[in-house]
Amino acid sequence: MTALASQVSKRLFHEVRVRLFPKRAGSGIEPRVSIQVLVWIRRLVQAGSLILFIWFLLRTGFSGTFTADTERVRVGLPVEGFLMADPFVAAMTLLSTRTVYRGLLWSLATLAVTMVFGRVFCGWICPFGTLHHFTAWLFPSRYGKGEKRVNSNKTHPARQRVKYYLLYAFLAASLAGSAIGGMFDPICIAVRSIGLSVLPVAHYMTRAAGDAAALTNNATVNAGADAAQAAVQSALLQNKPFYYHHTWFIGILFIAVLFMNRVIPRFWCRVLCPLGAFLGTFSRFALFGMEKDHAKCTDCNLCLVHCQGADSPQGGVKWRQDECHVCLNCENACPEDVIKFRFLPNRKSAVTVPDVGRRTAIASAAAGAALIPAARVADVIDTNYNPFVIRPPGAVVEKEFLEKCIRCAECMKVCPNNALHPAFFEAGIEGMWTPILIPRIGYCEPSCVLCGDVCPTGAIQKITEEQKLGIGQKPISIGTAAYDQGRCLPWAMATPCVVCEEFCPTSPKAIWVEEVTVEKRSPEADPSGAPPKRVHLTVQRPHVDPSLCIGCGACEKVCPVQDKPAVYVTNIGESRSKTNVILLDGQDYNKGHST
Repeated sequence: MTALASQVSKRLFHEVRVRLFPKRAGSGIEPRVSIQVLVWIRRLVQAGSLILFIWFLLRTGFSGTFTADTERVRVGLPVEGFLMADPFVAAMTLLSTRTVYRGLLWSLATLAVTMVFGRVFCGWICPFGTLHHFTAWLFPSRYGKGEKRVNSNKTHPARQRVKYYLLYAFLAASLAGSAIGGMFDPICIAVRSIGLSVLPVAHYMTRAAGDAAALTNNATVNAGADAAQAAVQSALLQNKPFYYHHTWFIGILFIAVLFMNRVIPRFWCRVLCPLGAFLGTFSRFALFGMEKDHAKCTDCNLCLVHCQGADSPQGGVKWRQDECHVCLNCENACPEDVIKFRFLPNRKSAVTVPDVGRRTAIASAAAGAALIPAARVADVIDTNYNPFVIRPPGAVVEKEFLEKCIRCAECMKVCPNNALHPAFFEAGIEGMWTPILIPRIGYCEPSCVLCGDVCPTGAIQKITEEQKLGIGQKPISIGTAAYDQGRCLPWAMATPCVVCEEFCPTSPKAIWVEEVTVEKRSPEADPSGAPPKRVHLTVQRPHVDPSLCIGCGACEKVCPVQDKPAVYVTNIGESRSKTNVILLDGQDYNKGHST
C-alpha cells in the first residue's frame, strides 16, 4: 500500500507541475528553439498543406470556354502536385513500367527530406493524415486521456505491421504489371473521396437548400440563398450538379476510415497506410531523431497520451523510428527532459528497422504478385473486354494503362462535362476505380485535353487539341457509335428525329441521315369504326460513318429516348488499340471496298 500511495502521489505531483509550469527550456536542436514554437510551426504547416491541397482540388476544373485557341484549355495550376511528390506512387510506376514519369521525380525530394528528418511528411505535410488528425480533434477517441488512452497509444506490433504487408503486396503487384496499390495510397484516397463524394454532396445540399429557400417566397431569404449558391458554385467550378458512378461506395469507405479514429487514434496512418510504411522504411537512415535519458523518466506517460505515431516514446523502452511522425508532442509534453529531438542522436534507445515477420512479408509479396495474373485470367482484358469500358482520349493501351493508372480520380474531377467516372467491376477487379467514360451522363468535349493535363503518371498522355481534333492528322478516337434500330424513333416508330445528327461535333459529321418515305397509321380514329388510315411520312434515318466517328458520346448524351438510348457508344475503333477495330486497315467506308 505504501508503494502504491507513493506512485500515485508521484504522478499527481508531476501532473500539477506540468500544469503550473508548462513552458520548456528548449528543444535539442541547436541553436536552441522553444519546443512550443516548433509544435506550433508544425501545426501551421499541417493546416497550410491541407488548405493548399483543398485549393488544388477545387481548382481541378476549367471555368473558361472551349475554342480553337489552344492556350485557353488549361488548368493553369499544378493541381496534381501532391501526387507527384508521392514516392509510393513513383515506386509503383517504376516497378510496373520500368520507367519513371518525369513529373514523379519530385518524389525524390520527399525521400530526401525523409532520409534527413524521418517521417515528417506524415506528421507535417500529408493532407490525409492531417484530415485524420483534425477529425480526431473534433471527435476525440472514446478512450479519452486516461489509462485506456495510454494503452491505445502504445506500440501494437501486430496491428502496425499490417501497412508493411500491404506495402509489400502492392509493390509485388506493381512488379507483376499493375499500379493497383493506388487504391490504398493516401493522396489518391483524399483526391478520390473528397473530389468525387464530399464536394458533389456539398454542391447537392447547397442546391437543395436553395430550392427550399425559394419555396419560402421571402425576398431576403431568396437573395441570401442565391448569393450562397453562387459562391459555392464559383468555388467548385461547377454550375450544375455532378454525379459519379458508384460514388456512394467511395463515400462510405471514406467515412468509415475517418470513424475508425474513434477506436484507434490515427487509424489509417498506423495500420493501413502503405505510403507511411514506405517512408518508414527509408526513415531508418534519418539524421534527425529522438534521444532519451531513461534514468530521468518518472512513468508519467504524458508522452504516450500525446503521441501520434504509437512509436513508444516513453522511457525504459526503445522507440520505433519507423513509426515516428516527428510531431514533437512527446518532447513538448515531457516534464523531465527525458526526450530530446536532435541531429545525429544516440541510437542506443532506437529501433530503426521495421518490425515485420519475414514469412508473413514473403507471403504478402507473393499474394500481391499472384493477384494480377489471377485477375487477368478472368477474361476481362484479353478475350472478353467489356465494350463499355471507354477510356479517356490519350489513354495508353489497356495493359499499359493498368500499369500506370493509380486511381487518383484527378481526370474525373477535372472533366468539365462529368463524362469520366470511376469503374466498379466493369473493367474487372484490377480496373476498379480507373476512369471510364459514361456518355449518358456526359460526353467528351472535342477540344478538351484536361484529363491528360492533370494525370500524374502518364496513364493518360498529354495530348494537344490539334492531335485530338485531327488538325493535319487523324483525330483520336475513343470508340464508335452504333444504333439500336428497334428503339430509334425514325427507324422503329416512323417519328421524325435528327437530334443526334445535329449534335455530332465532327467535321464532316460522322452521323448522316437518309430520307425515306414510310407509312404510318393515322392517329385519328375513324368514327365509323373502320381500320385507321395510313399516311405517308418522310423521316430521316440516321447512320454512322465509323471512319469519322470519334466516340465522343454526344449523340448518346442527347438522344431523346430515355432509359436505354437508341444510339450508344462502345470502345471499338479506339485509337489506342491495334486490335479493337471495326474497320480493316485501308478500308474506306464511303466507297465500300478496300483501297
